[in-house]
Amino acid sequence: MSRSAPPVPPTHVPAAAPSLPDEQPSARARAGAYARLPRLAGPWFLPVAFLARLPFSMLTIGTLLLVTQTTGSVGQGGLASAATALGTAVGGPTQGALADRVGQRRVVLVCAPLAGLAVLGLLTASAGSSGSVGIVLAAAALVGASVPQVGPLARVRWIALAPDEPRTLSAAMSYESTADEVSFVLGPALVGVLAALGSPQTAMLAAAALVVAAGTAFALHPTARAGSGAHGRTAVAPPDAPSADPLEADRPRDNRSSPTGPRAALSLVRREAVVVVGMVAMGLVFGGTQAALTALTRDVGSPDLAGLVYAVLGVGSAVTALSVVALPDRWSQAGRWTAFSGGLLVSAVALLGAASTGSLPLVVAAVAVAGLFVGPVMVTVFTVAGQRAPAGRTAAAMTLVASANVVGVAVGATSAGLLAEQASTTAAFAVPVAAATLLLASGMSLTSRPRAGRRAGAGRAAAVR
Repeated sequence: MSRSAPPVPPTHVPAAAPSLPDEQPSARARAGAYARLPRLAGPWFLPVAFLARLPFSMLTIGTLLLVTQTTGSVGQGGLASAATALGTAVGGPTQGALADRVGQRRVVLVCAPLAGLAVLGLLTASAGSSGSVGIVLAAAALVGASVPQVGPLARVRWIALAPDEPRTLSAAMSYESTADEVSFVLGPALVGVLAALGSPQTAMLAAAALVVAAGTAFALHPTARAGSGAHGRTAVAPPDAPSADPLEADRPRDNRSSPTGPRAALSLVRREAVVVVGMVAMGLVFGGTQAALTALTRDVGSPDLAGLVYAVLGVGSAVTALSVVALPDRWSQAGRWTAFSGGLLVSAVALLGAASTGSLPLVVAAVAVAGLFVGPVMVTVFTVAGQRAPAGRTAAAMTLVASANVVGVAVGATSAGLLAEQASTTAAFAVPVAAATLLLASGMSLTSRPRAGRRAGAGRAAAVR
């Protein structure tokens, strides 16, 4: 699965200047927080990171279309898509743990070309009717495991770049959630266009080329050094600082702060348990809504509208995610989580009611309302994940949470699809309701504050609350 104080101080004003806890951000301050992002990370980081995350959303739907076409079986296509999600669930946290250990640059420089080769392997394995199902599923899983985890790793870089600028960090987390939403709307749309103009193979080749080119650019961007220094006890170098050896500069200097092994993994899961449950619930909302809308548009005789109706959810989510930076600083993350997930639950119930009428316009309106709550919840969940991450484990925590979302999407889509086929389309919309209930329950259990001192920026984490 990332987020959320006064305005960012000018360079001639001490950054440590105290502020009133109830101070409300002005419109100029909010705009300044977003304007600060390209100045902080460099003008090319935002477009590079956005393009590098597009293949993630392209390859899941692309795998589904590819295997369905080559095998003639929607069932096998669904299995291949699920295998891609399973690969991400395993490979995502592995990439994060390695990034904490050896640096983001090394990890992404390996994963980007490996993902390109994995796509070529999937194309080869699925070619012809004689391809083994097991080989196709293994290739799909490798694709999911190797695609660089750009969204979570970018969030780690922002945490490092703005350790003492809570307003800027809030804006960065809001932007990242918006970028994720836009990519998950644009990516499948690009696949659809390329598949219509050419074939699913054309779409997969384009995604492979993009993951290699944009992924490599993301790895080589100077902010990779900041992302690797954020979790140790070393100072964070500016993204434009010179380095004799860019790979050596990317390596965390204090590996004692990056424990590995089963015990460290279990410790991370325990610390992030509430966040993981919340992000699985968010994935259930996404996957369940997508499958239920697909069934509904099929029932009303307009199956091609499913993607457009679902995109309404992403549009509303993107808009409200950007507005999180304007929320009052005294409103805690736990309070935001419960408030926005409560709103999502109410809107999910309304969506269920609209679906029971069979009216597509009513469903579209309910989806639009639900989207307004999705963005702020996503920002909040990733912010809490960063706050709870142990020293030296920020990348592992972020990729763990992002992978939980992928698992939730797969389970939600499967569950809603089965309900639509075996019960009714209306029953499929119960999946988002159940998921929103789980999300609210996890938020209500979020009562413990992050432990002080687990990283050099512990004071910063508390300030973001």
